[in-house]
Amino acid sequence: MMKKITTICMLLVAFVGSAALAQQNSKAEFKFEKETHDFGQVPQNQPVSYEFTFTNVGTEPIIISEVKPSCGCSVAEFTKTPVKPGETGSIKVTYDAKVKQPFTKNFTVRSNTKTPVKTLYIKGEVTG
Repeated sequence: MMKKITTICMLLVAFVGSAALAQQNSKAEFKFEKETHDFGQVPQNQPVSYEFTFTNVGTEPIIISEVKPSCGCSVAEFTKTPVKPGETGSIKVTYDAKVKQPFTKNFTVRSNTKTPVKTLYIKGEVTG
């Protein structure tokens, strides 16, 4: 019984290790034009959008699985099809500027790239 448990544990460790290694060896890679956008002053109750563009500088297609905003006041749309090496894709983010205050929001991008979790930022100040 102990031998079976040890074998199962070793297989589990090997599987998790190889999955992590495969992720690190991914040949897909983002190159964003910029990773932070400053809107400056924006009028209250006027949603603002920005489109982050990227190029695949790797050798395999980039597949974005999720772009998650840090709050319910923001949404993101992104390229759903694989982005081939040398091609470009985009992530369009929109912030609903309802509250009069400075803001900094982030968007967590999950993909099959060498860096599987990337964060993009927007900031600005909502004015009256």
